[in-house]
Amino acid sequence: MANLQSDFVGIKSPNPFWLASAPPTDKEYNVRRAFQAGWGGVVWKTLGIDPHVVNVNGPRYGAIYGADRRLLGLNNIELITDRPLQVNLDEIKAVKRDWKDRAMVVSLMVPCEEEPWKFILPLVEDTGADGVELNFGCPHGMSERGMGSAVGQVPEYIEMVTRWVKANTRMPVIVKLTPNITDIRKPAAAALRGGADAVSLINTINSITSVDLDLFAPEPTIDGKGAHGGYCGPAVKPIALNMVAEIARTPDLANLPISGIGGITTWRDAAEFMALGAGNVQVCTAAMTYGFRVVQEMISGLGAYMDEKGMTSVDQIVRKAVPNVTDWNQLNLNYIAKAVIDQDQCISCGRCFAACEDTSHQAISMSPDRTFKVIDAECVACNLCVNVCPIDGCITMVPMAPGATDPRTGRVVEGHYANWTTHPNNPAATTAS
Repeated sequence: MANLQSDFVGIKSPNPFWLASAPPTDKEYNVRRAFQAGWGGVVWKTLGIDPHVVNVNGPRYGAIYGADRRLLGLNNIELITDRPLQVNLDEIKAVKRDWKDRAMVVSLMVPCEEEPWKFILPLVEDTGADGVELNFGCPHGMSERGMGSAVGQVPEYIEMVTRWVKANTRMPVIVKLTPNITDIRKPAAAALRGGADAVSLINTINSITSVDLDLFAPEPTIDGKGAHGGYCGPAVKPIALNMVAEIARTPDLANLPISGIGGITTWRDAAEFMALGAGNVQVCTAAMTYGFRVVQEMISGLGAYMDEKGMTSVDQIVRKAVPNVTDWNQLNLNYIAKAVIDQDQCISCGRCFAACEDTSHQAISMSPDRTFKVIDAECVACNLCVNVCPIDGCITMVPMAPGATDPRTGRVVEGHYANWTTHPNNPAATTAS
């Protein structure tokens, strides 16, 4: 059976699924419920020393929905915790005392000066917490006060503050990076130079999700006004995966542990982050959408996948896909595929035809009886038809047989099989080569 136990920079947990620093980790009651549900660890909602942190008493979230009203993204304008520092510290200590096997990391954000860090770090250590996460990513509210992403967007500040923290604590230090930057490798390198034990990413993306066209104000709207916030949820996953991969495949950063964050909803999402370099993952929006017990699907799903692959440790997944991430100019331009429509599954909706005819390469024909076929001489294998087809698996991209000639370009395909017509993956083939 697969062993899901995790050891991330010396912080042990029964599985690699942590709750990210966010509203779900703001108090003892929530965190106890999370641990009871099965979460391997939490990053406690960001603590600070500013007594004037006041959150809005009104809408804090804007939302983006799919056609079926499935939540795709949240825009969040909530600040760091507005509860007293000592109350948070007492609760962290109590939870860690009762859940010794779970990871307890505390997110911190204080002014960009050494003395505030010297003040707060011993207080966190006294709780028995396993580590700290430096919040250099929050894009709203606190950034206007010179914290959050205002620090995370300046590599020199990241390195400086990380050095201060490492000099004043025994705990592992995770630096949380902002995605609101051009090249994620630069802040990651700065964190490494400062002595960070790991980085976590991505934090939320600066955003306005919608505008109320009656009030003419961004949503969520507070007394007729709105502000930019932090975007999270399934919609940000592609951005997060790319940034994780960029760090993992950079030689100078290859040994920097990564905690992956951004739109993780299922075990498969988590496995993808780990395959691209993350040693564990942090989740927020999925828990806020479906409740804490969503972790049970993640645990059982990842375990079943690992059993199927013959893996006994989550470490066997980590970085598995990194060698296959490359730059465009390194792709094999001799590889050629063609779309193939399974007529038994086709429901004759015509989406593939409309998309290809109007916006792509006119490579799908439609007969009078609404039978759709691919025109190989025009197909460039862009796979738009696969993506718009409502039936999973109805249209597939089949590699042309190595040695065959592409009817569109006249190029010869390199490889093992003699020709396209006899390729065993070609549904029209009558004889395998």
